[in-house]
Amino acid sequence: MAQTKVALEELNYDEQISYFPEHTWVRVKEDNITIGISDYAQDQLGDLIFVELPAVGDEFQRGETFGQAESAKTVSSLIMPISGKVTAVNEALEDAPDLLNRTPYQEGWIINIEAKDMTELKELLTLDQYKELLRNQA
Repeated sequence: MAQTKVALEELNYDEQISYFPEHTWVRVKEDNITIGISDYAQDQLGDLIFVELPAVGDEFQRGETFGQAESAKTVSSLIMPISGKVTAVNEALEDAPDLLNRTPYQEGWIINIEAKDMTELKELLTLDQYKELLRNQA
């Protein structure tokens, strides 16, 4: 991704989620696993105009591309943080891709999945580890 537009301290973070180095996140609530992009990712992309979503039932391995986010200046692949099968997609993003810009951790979620291997969650980054990754990239 491009150079940081805002100071890392100005970005929003969520302590209740785990982060993947490719700037996607995972939230686990009981049997529901939700995936989205970080505030850093949406900030780097700029105003989003289109999000390509996978279909319910699609299966992806960790590290594979599961969709794309497009802004006026770039297209970026969405990278799967853990392996799994898509159980739901955020259809609101089709008409309002800017939800990713405005609220990437709430209404801007992208997909829900059924995890293939829950132990992959242990390989994700904590908030502090993710912030350190961002500082090293800046």
